[in-house]
Parts: sequence; structure tokens; C-alpha cells
Amino acid sequence: MSDFSKLPSTTPSLTTPPVAPAPSKPTDDESTPAPRSQESIDKALDDALDSKTASLRKVVDKDRPLKKQFDDDIEAEMNEFLNAFDTKTLEAVLPAPKGAPRPKVVAPAPSDPSKPDEEAKPVQKGKMGKIVKITKDWVFLEMGGKSEGCIPIQQFEGKEIQIGDEIPITIERFDVNEGLLIVSLRGAAINAAWDTIKKGQVVEAVVEKTNKGGLEVMINQLRAFLPVSQIELGRVEDTSVYLGQKFKVLVTEVNARIKNLVVSRRDFLEQEREQMREKTLAELAEGQTREGVVRNVRDFGAFVDLGGVDGLLHIGDLSWSRVQKVEDIVKLGDHVSVKVLKIDPDKKRISLGLKQLVKSPWEKIADEFKIGTIVAGKVTRITEFGAFVELTDGVEGLLHVSELSPNRVRRISDIVKTGQAVEVQILSIDPEQQRLSLSMKAVIEAREEEALEAADAALAHEPAKPKPERKVPLKGGLGDGSQNLFKLS
Repeated sequence: MSDFSKLPSTTPSLTTPPVAPAPSKPTDDESTPAPRSQESIDKALDDALDSKTASLRKVVDKDRPLKKQFDDDIEAEMNEFLNAFDTKTLEAVLPAPKGAPRPKVVAPAPSDPSKPDEEAKPVQKGKMGKIVKITKDWVFLEMGGKSEGCIPIQQFEGKEIQIGDEIPITIERFDVNEGLLIVSLRGAAINAAWDTIKKGQVVEAVVEKTNKGGLEVMINQLRAFLPVSQIELGRVEDTSVYLGQKFKVLVTEVNARIKNLVVSRRDFLEQEREQMREKTLAELAEGQTREGVVRNVRDFGAFVDLGGVDGLLHIGDLSWSRVQKVEDIVKLGDHVSVKVLKIDPDKKRISLGLKQLVKSPWEKIADEFKIGTIVAGKVTRITEFGAFVELTDGVEGLLHVSELSPNRVRRISDIVKTGQAVEVQILSIDPEQQRLSLSMKAVIEAREEEALEAADAALAHEPAKPKPERKVPLKGGLGDGSQNLFKLS
């Protein structure tokens, strides 16, 4: 703005009409002047005004209106004032929010004049905070730079914390009065209300009703809808099992005007899995025994969640015995202990085993069974080349078609059927390859040979039958020596 304080102090007012100077009293030697006309008076006033306002014309731009110049100058001075204004001077007069924490004020350490002051880095969502103080109601954090924050102690329910721990946080708002960030533990539920709830927040929900499309849940005092596709990571067949349950969900849609609130538990579970995934992959190694939850069951096996990472438990690795259905061993939601068999980082596949946690029956097969012995078993399945017979849990042997009967076999099902109890002879044992060769023909032949031997033995031990007494005398005489038996002529 132009500085008008330097204008001449004798500058006449532009609004007050000038007053003509009083005529001086004539001296004795002067004659009385003639009266002046109005025109001469006006001209004299104009000349006086022009001479006095000459300095003013030097500070204004003749090409711009004077009002415009004044407005620009005022605006420039106002901007300069606002830029230099310290907003912290207003914080002292603003009312403090209810329940806002008031930590002890710590005097700042004396700054080193040789080093310039570091500017506080902007606080970003999803950063880490270091616990510096724990009170009855609040946990105070240091978040780097000049940023400080606090979390309600209720969010740490069931968790052990101590000063110095670093925890993942999410920023909720800034407390102007205290100069603190109000943050929440990442993944922790908050108390929701229409004026505080927003998209992306984690809240705690209680299931009250079921309907065709999903679940009706209560969040604090707000009614929300949880679609059936957003309940679990997998497919949900029966929603009634969730009645009365309490769990955390993620807010996906908010419209306070029409009271519409939609949440997703699936999104929350995926967030948790993503946070756990990297940690689990870093710790996972072949040969480990891990705890997991069955999250999907298929005909060929089950997928087990190890903590953000899924592994395949193949049907062949469920039990040493033959498994017909996966559900006979594990079911959806079961907590199981499994062994990590193989990790393929390129294909991102993890193979798991359940039967590997118990000793293989093949390790003691040589002690229980000997070649040539006849044992009892049960037919488990029939193939084109023979039948498999289970001798004990987890141990099966092959009964080849050529070993079914001494006679020619046209159809295996004519000789044996699935589930039939049979007697077989062990022909060979290979524990390393887990193979057994069995024979029914050898048993039949052995049984026939035993029968023949038994018959021969019975005949050999029978006493000789006595000769029957002759009732008719011999025609040739008695031959007692008194007479010749024959007479010669």
C-alpha cells in the first residue's frame, strides 16, 4: 500500500471549500485594492490546489484507477500478515475434546546452534509407533520426528506390551489442543457412531439375524449388513451357525443420510492374512511341524492355512491307510498339526503331510511278517491286473491275477470281491519300496497238499484187516499126510 504519511502536512482538504485569506489592513502609504471578481478567486484556488497535490500525483499510476491500486495494496499487506501468523496462538483458546489425554509436558532439549532444526516428517497411515509410556487409560507412542500419539488401552486387551515395543498403527485424527495424534492399533476395533465411522475402519460386530443375502449385525448402536460372500474367505453354506457370534469386520460402505452401513469380514481376514504372510514365509522350512486350520476341502485333498499362507494336504498324505474321502480324516475348520514336506518358491506351492507325523507301519513290517507265511487280510480294491489286500493298517499287498487261483481266471470279481476276507501267502517283502507280493493260489495248493499228506498219513497208520474164516472145505482134501493127495496110475 502506498505510504501517505509523507504527504505535505499543509495539503488542503479535498472536501472542505477553501477560505479566502482576509485582506490585510492597508498602510497609510497604500491605497485600497480594487475588489476582485469571482472568476479570479476561483482561478487562484485551482492554482493553489494543483501546486499542493503535485506530490500526490507522483505516487500513483495515472493509467490505473486509484481505488484499484488501494485494493491491491491492502490485499498484499493482508497476505503478508497471514503468512507470518502463528496458528498455535489459537490452540490455547480452543476447547479441549472430552476424554483427551494430557501427558506431562517435557521441556525440549537445548538445540545445537551448529545444526539446523530438523523439520517433522509428515505422518503417514500404516506406520509404526514406539511405546514410551503406559498409563491406566492410554498408551503413548513416539512415531519419529516430532510426531507423538496415543492409543486407548482397551485396544490391547489380551496382549502383553511394554515400553520400547514397536507396534503397527493407523492414524485416526489429530488432537489440536494437546498436539497429539489419536491413533489405533492396526486391526483393532473402534467404537462406531454415524459421526465417527468411515470407510476402511475396523469395527466389532455382533450377529443378530440372518436373511437370504447374508447377516444383520449390530456395530455399537448401528445396524449394518454383512453379505454372505463377505463372511469367510471361502464359501459359506449355512449362515445360521454365525448367530450370536462376535467378530471384527471392515467398513466398506457408509451413508449416514439414508442410514446405510455395509461391512465385510472377508476383507478384514484378508488384511490379517497379508500381514501374517511375509512373517510366515520367512519362518517356513521343510521338515517343520506347523499348526494350521483347514480352510477348504476338495476331492484330492485339503488346503490348510498356516498363517497367511495355504499349503496342500494331499489325500495320499492324510493317513497310512487308504482314504476314500478326505472328510473321513479332516473337515472344514479343523485345527491340525501338519509336517512341511516341500516348498516350491517358484510355483508358490507348499506340500504338507499328516501321516508323516506318526511312524510308518512299513518300518516294522519285516518283524511282523515273514516270507512264506500265510496271513489273513481284506480286499480293499480290485484292478484289471489283480486285487489289493490290506494285511494291517497302512500295509497293502498286491494279489496278482496269476496268483488268484490254480485254474485260469477270466474275471477277478469271480474270485474275490471288495471287502472280502481272504487268506494269502507272502511271496516277497520290500519295505523300502513299500511293496508286498501275495498269493491265494499258493494257499489253495498248500491246502490241497496238506489234505493229500493227511490222507496218506491216515492210510499208513491203519491196521491190516484179518482174513475171513473159510466155511467151505477145500476140495483137495485136508492133506494131513495119512493119504497121498494124488494117486499115480
